[in-house]
Order: sequence, then structure tokens, then C-alpha cells
Amino acid sequence: MRAIRVLCEVAARGSFSAAAEALGLTQSAVSQHVAALERQTGLALVERGVRPTALTDAGHALVRHGRAITARIDSAEQELAEIAGRRGGRLRFGSFPTALTTFVPAAIARLRSRQPATALTVVDDHLPQLLPRLSDGELDLAVVYDHEALPDFARFQGGRVHLFDDRFQAVLPRGHRSAAGGRAVDLTDLADEVWVGGRPGSAWFTIVRHSCRAMGFDPRVSLTSDDYRAVQAFVAAGLGVAVIPGLAVARAPAGVEVRQLRVGAPVRRISVAYPDSAFQPPVVHEMIAILQGVTQRFRTPRTPVRHGTA
Repeated sequence: MRAIRVLCEVAARGSFSAAAEALGLTQSAVSQHVAALERQTGLALVERGVRPTALTDAGHALVRHGRAITARIDSAEQELAEIAGRRGGRLRFGSFPTALTTFVPAAIARLRSRQPATALTVVDDHLPQLLPRLSDGELDLAVVYDHEALPDFARFQGGRVHLFDDRFQAVLPRGHRSAAGGRAVDLTDLADEVWVGGRPGSAWFTIVRHSCRAMGFDPRVSLTSDDYRAVQAFVAAGLGVAVIPGLAVARAPAGVEVRQLRVGAPVRRISVAYPDSAFQPPVVHEMIAILQGVTQRFRTPRTPVRHGTA
């Protein structure tokens, strides 16, 4: 396990020397650990003579499993130490960016005031990375979202608690004909427009494209970005229209008109998810309750809090 931890650190840091510094070892010791793993597996794990250090296919496979194994061992050590009273609580918390810039800071502040001794780590990541981190035990809890167009959540084996539904909204250049009179628009009103969309594979635009196709058209995308501020800036410059999550339009820039969508609006379900584990530290339940409280303002009578497993 020591050698596997070393290999994982080499993969994360990109060099033997950086891994050695992070682990408090000599570079020679790091090399010896990697060499020992290669002898045991009978396979080369690291590409020699490449900078930054690159792993072979076998190295990537071992690191992928190694991270999951070491995360489970770390969790076991933490759980035993908490049971024995030798260590305080820990919460490794993940979230996607728009949640981090809206309701998550209030939740973290409330947790800090209630449990100041808890060691809190916050991970800012996108949905495709958060779910594997939960499954591998690298995170104790994460704010995530799901939609029928996103298959990853359907495969997630952990638990989740629904918080609220985030309804997407139309973002239009100021003076756009569909923005006249402040009225809501239908998704089909934008079928013939030039769009600002997300990069290939982006979760938010996968949801948008799925909804557009359900309404009988494919959005004609001219510019792409996964930064909602950039998307809105492109719209403000008159370069296209966009449909983005409601959480992302809280601070729309000048030159942008935000309109509700009457028909065909995409909706993503915001939840807090946790790994499939028999042991859930008390701080996990505390944070779930806090998140339910701070997101109360986003809920309507049609989107009650639900409990279940994904």
C-alpha cells in the first residue's frame, strides 16, 4: 500500500521529485517504491525519460484502483479514530461551481458555527468528476445535479437527498425581439437563433440540447464556453442567445435580458449525494440538514424534499 500511495502521488504531482517532497521522502525512495511495484506486476508503470512524468496504461490502471483503495483505507482509519475518540470529525465536501457561488457558502458558514472543530475540505469540481470521487470514497458528501440526459447519475450507487429543482432560463441580448415586453418565451421561439453553447461533453449543455431536440430542433451553436459568465458576455455582445441554469443568472451582466421559459424549459435536479457506506459520520447528516435549510428559498410546493437512492 505504501508503494501504491507513492505511485498515486507521482501521477498527481507529475514527477518523482515533486512526489518525494509531498510525501517527505527522498527521490531515490520514490524510485525504489515504483520499481518494486513494477517487479511485482511484471509491467512498466512509468514512461522513462518523459517530462512531466507520464504513466503507462498499466500505471493508469493501478493508480485508478489505488486511489479508490487508499481512500477506503483512509476512511476506515478516520472512522476507527472517531469511534475511539482520538480524532475529531472530518468532512470532505464537493460541489459544482454554480452551487459554490450561490447557496453553498451559507451552508459552510452555518456548519462552521455549529461544529468549529470539524476538519472541513471543500473540493470545487464539475459533475463528471464529483460522482467518481464519491464512489471511490474520496468525498464524504457532494452537491450534484442530475437529468435524464445524463447517464452518469443513473449508474451512481450511493444515496442522495433532493434539495430543489433548478429551472433553466433564456438569456437574450438587450433589445432582442423575444425579450419585448418582459414576457416569458417558449424554447421553440429560439429555434432559428444562433446560440452560445457549452463545449462538447459539457453536462449543462447536454441537458439544453436534449430539451431542444425534444421540442423538435437542434440549437445552431456558434460559440462555446463552460463559463457561464463568458456565455452571458457573448450574449450581451449580441453574438447569440443562450439557455443556462437559473443558479447561473443570479447576477446577469448589463446588456442581457433574462426571461423565464414557459414551454420546454430544461430542469436539473439539485441533490446532495453521499457514498454507499454503512458508516455515515454525524457531520454528514448535519450538513445535509443545513443544505436543506439554506436551499428552502429555491423550493416551490411542486418540488418537495425527497429522500432516496440513485
